[in-house]
Amino acid sequence: MKFGLKAKLSLSNIILVTICVALISIFANIFLEEHFIEYIMQNQEHKIEHVVSLIQDQYEENIGWNQKSITKTGINALEQGLIVKVKDDKDNIIWDAVSYDPVQCENILSHMSENMNSRYPKWQGGYVEKQYPVYFEQEQVGIVEIGYYGPFYYTDNDLHFIRKINRMLISIGTLSLIFALFVGNYMGNRLITPILRVIRTAQMIAKGYFGDRSREKSNTKEINELIRVINDLAETLENQDRLRKKITADVAHELRTPLATLQSHMDAMIEGIWDINVERLKSCNEEISRLINMVGDLQELAKVEGENLILNKVEFDISELVQKMIMNFDKQFKNKQVEIEFFGDKTMVVADKDKISQVIINLMSNALKYTQTGGMAAIWIHNNDEIISLRIKDSGIGISKEDLPHIFERFYRAEKSRNRLTGGSGIGLAIVKAIVEAHKGTIMVRSNLNQGTEFVITLPKQVN
Repeated sequence: MKFGLKAKLSLSNIILVTICVALISIFANIFLEEHFIEYIMQNQEHKIEHVVSLIQDQYEENIGWNQKSITKTGINALEQGLIVKVKDDKDNIIWDAVSYDPVQCENILSHMSENMNSRYPKWQGGYVEKQYPVYFEQEQVGIVEIGYYGPFYYTDNDLHFIRKINRMLISIGTLSLIFALFVGNYMGNRLITPILRVIRTAQMIAKGYFGDRSREKSNTKEINELIRVINDLAETLENQDRLRKKITADVAHELRTPLATLQSHMDAMIEGIWDINVERLKSCNEEISRLINMVGDLQELAKVEGENLILNKVEFDISELVQKMIMNFDKQFKNKQVEIEFFGDKTMVVADKDKISQVIINLMSNALKYTQTGGMAAIWIHNNDEIISLRIKDSGIGISKEDLPHIFERFYRAEKSRNRLTGGSGIGLAIVKAIVEAHKGTIMVRSNLNQGTEFVITLPKQVN
């Protein structure tokens, strides 16, 4: 059976309070009773000493024992549970409580036994008798025998006091349990209410309402963190959903444009508006090639973003690879009158050579494409202990601050700088980013409009 958080909090508080009250009661009983017994025994000794002292004061020189005063003292002692017998120096009985009132003596001893057995079921006490010599002017004149229920005994008042203490502990325990139940319920409500609202928000997100947010505020740090994570998750899902819709629209637009062009050309030729010639067929072929390239780029992006991407790692000199790519692009850069330079020494790295070549080609193509005639581009290789960095910089048209965060998104094009007139599918940088991250590397871009662009790639020398 599963319990809610509020029930668990209340139950845990009750268990904790019950254990604490039980332990306090046990230790309190042990501690208090131990000291109370010590107090009872000391008090008993003081009473005996007091009775002996009073009896000793009843002896007068040349007169002897004051029978009347001794009787009064003995009766008072009997009321306190002390059975007194007084003898003279010749062992003659002056006064004896048992002889004076045997029934009361028997009742007192019986009542003491009942009191002690009610408190201690296995009590093994019994009647104890002690003798105390009586002196007058340093001469023994008699003996006082005092009997009592020993080694100690509880009077009715003593038992009433002990029961009162126990009732007080039980009352405290009961009130503590009620308070614990109240506190557990209160704290459970304070904790569970924001959590339930966050759960409802999460349920709405799970149903596809990504715009829903939790406005809950809590004084609990962990709950606030949970609310923040749920809201961040909702925002991420909302952005991904927006991006998915945008990608769908972009793909549809990118495919529709060449298809519409191709259809219009074919219709014109079928209807006889245009003559079927090499130039018209070549235009149709270009649109078909554009479609094939776009589909190929999408397939490549899906492959490099897939979880099962296999990197064919080999050790190679990345500086040599860059210089080879520059030689391959040499004619295109010269035709556009763009100067390209390379700076770097031999740098060995373990990576997928074909994939890294694809990254370099894509970035060099962009540098060439968006740099005006007469501009320049440069590539640097920096060799550090554990990583290498590759920088590709151009003096081209640059990217605005508004567009910069989005350039690695699929089909994204800056309105002013990277429009469709430049060609391409808008997927190249997304592929570059996916390849770099597959190598556990990073890619960042720095750019300002009309001030050129710089891409910085870092790669570990050993890719695990």
